[in-house]
Amino acid sequence: MSFFECQSQRRAEKEYLAYDTTSISSYSELIRHVKNGKNKDLETLPQINLALVFGEKSMLPAYFRKLPGNIPDVSTIRKLLRDVQFLNLKKVKLVLDRGFYSADNVDDLYRSHYKFIVGTRCNILFVSGLLDKVRESIKDYTNFSVDQDVYCTGSMEKWPYRERNAAGQVVSTEDRRIYVHIYYNALRAEQEKAEFIRDLAIAERSLKDGTASAAQRDSCKQYFVTKETPVRGMQFEQNEQAVRDHVRNFGYFILLSNEVKDPKEALELYRNKDVIEKAFSNLKNRLDMRRTAVSSSENLEGKLFVQYVALIFVSAIHQVMKKNDLYRNFTMQTFLDELDIIERFDYDGKRLHYSEITKKQEALYTHFDLKPPNML
Repeated sequence: MSFFECQSQRRAEKEYLAYDTTSISSYSELIRHVKNGKNKDLETLPQINLALVFGEKSMLPAYFRKLPGNIPDVSTIRKLLRDVQFLNLKKVKLVLDRGFYSADNVDDLYRSHYKFIVGTRCNILFVSGLLDKVRESIKDYTNFSVDQDVYCTGSMEKWPYRERNAAGQVVSTEDRRIYVHIYYNALRAEQEKAEFIRDLAIAERSLKDGTASAAQRDSCKQYFVTKETPVRGMQFEQNEQAVRDHVRNFGYFILLSNEVKDPKEALELYRNKDVIEKAFSNLKNRLDMRRTAVSSSENLEGKLFVQYVALIFVSAIHQVMKKNDLYRNFTMQTFLDELDIIERFDYDGKRLHYSEITKKQEALYTHFDLKPPNML
């Protein structure tokens, strides 16, 4: 925590911080945080969850913590807000995907005086009526954003903020200003519809041949009316109204913000949170964290911290490589391999020296404003 606190003093004050979680599978039966939960890599192993805060402007990680594997995303916000207060981050701005949305979480963000952009589902009561009002008009060409490749519109609304006491009871209510941004992507709508129809057809076929999973049986129960006759056996008739109600929101998505008025700007900031997805990819693939690969909670604490520090280096190297167009000739691995062959020789009582360094290797050091080893 001391490391995080010192690091937080280097944060950009106007920076949006992306927050997300990922799951890391484990075979260990001795780590307390390893639990069965919703695995984001679709694996069947128990897991821990890892929460990460990442700066969209600095492109560097700001904070992490481990969570039990059975904790859902929506339950983690309140603890995050307490941690952010401890780290003394100034003018906090958070970007959260819709898995973190709840009315309580939005109230907590207001209560903490934090700026935010958060995704939400189309069927929640607060936005469903607003979506119905613009469901057709949003498709007008004047609402199309060429840069973001979506139709979009936004409006300022009143959020029904609830103040709670220490016991969690509502003691007062008042309206707070909030911007509701609604988006429509026609291509995404068709893709979602095609996937839904295909999955429904597979579920129907599986139910008929007796191989349906619990999820497929629930899906058939929701979207089909089943009839059984002595002659024709089990028959399925599509519940057309249920299907229409489900597909009508395909292609739409919604963002809420208490700061950003422009829907195009809000979407750009929201899409920038893919930096955290890249960070998770670096952790799991480049830094070999697909498994905990430790057998005790104490070792896990140490490994996560070392991996977090390594992620800072990887993220910083990535920025320099991108800025200097080094990815044209290198992947990050080949870049590191190019420098890894430089050797240092130490002799007792004598000055150390390095192995031969090529002009190509010297040039790589200059991109980082560093002196090559043979010039130190």
